[in-house]
Amino acid sequence: MEILQPKQGLLILSAFLFVFNLSIWTIHAQGSIPARFDGFVYENNLPDHADTILIEAFFDPVCPDSKDAWPDLKRVVEYYGPQLSLIVHPFALPYHDNAFLLSRALHIVNKLNASATYPLLELFFKHQTKFYNRHTYKMCRPSVVDYIVTFVTRIVGDDSLSAVESGFSDRSTDLATGISFKYGCSRGVMGTPYFFVNGFPLPNAGSALDYNGWRSIIDPLINVKGQSGDETPHFFL
Repeated sequence: MEILQPKQGLLILSAFLFVFNLSIWTIHAQGSIPARFDGFVYENNLPDHADTILIEAFFDPVCPDSKDAWPDLKRVVEYYGPQLSLIVHPFALPYHDNAFLLSRALHIVNKLNASATYPLLELFFKHQTKFYNRHTYKMCRPSVVDYIVTFVTRIVGDDSLSAVESGFSDRSTDLATGISFKYGCSRGVMGTPYFFVNGFPLPNAGSALDYNGWRSIIDPLINVKGQSGDETPHFFL
């Protein structure tokens, strides 16, 4: 479980309070609403809220618990097929030094080739230790960016090197990554992994959920969809 230490909690709380205040300021400023919903849709299966159960997952690409949560979540989404939609929101925890850069890389790749976004996320998870604080603390930020750019081309191809490099100079990808973090704060996310099903947060935030755990949540919802009543499964009550 990704448990917040006191200093980490203060960092998250400060960031949340900043975003809260910022949201008040932007009510008057207008124009700060993003043009599209945040996050990466899995396999381009856009959610139809009338017929599809929607899972939203907030992942930090450098979080070990996010890494552990992904295989079973992927398995359950593929099991239910079109009955289930998934959107992953990158949520860069401030005490993971490289989380924002990796989240930004996901936005860059999603812009270049959306079909490569999830393979890149899986590659980040597979080689996660390479991006831990202790492995890059002697590197300057430009060197870390260059390392990430080279790493990303393993998914999008060497011919995309210049495009990925340009992505890190593109203000829009920086803004998109910041919006992802602000969006998570606006939903009350304070750690990873963090899950919502049809807009409702699941308990035990910060812990991976295994396949059977997901089945115990989704199966009753599938059954309710096949009934005429409005009965809600008890775990939401």
